[in-house]
Amino acid sequence: MQTTTPQSAPAHVQQLQTALIRRKEVERLTALSRSRIYDLMKQGAFPRPVTLGAMSVAWLEIEIREWIASRIADRAGV
Repeated sequence: MQTTTPQSAPAHVQQLQTALIRRKEVERLTALSRSRIYDLMKQGAFPRPVTLGAMSVAWLEIEIREWIASRIADRAGV
């Protein structure tokens, strides 16, 4: 009987999963305005940011990219 050991994800995948991006980059990636991003967050329809400090937040890049992918899938009817 052969057993398999789970392998860690490649470094670039791990980095993407934990990469934080600021609001301007979120706006650039999604083509949404700041106010629309916050409106969608209030509706529970957009990823929430991670608090970095008293007046600083960032989003997980992987969550933003997954949100974008889900919009594309919705359009395609998948």
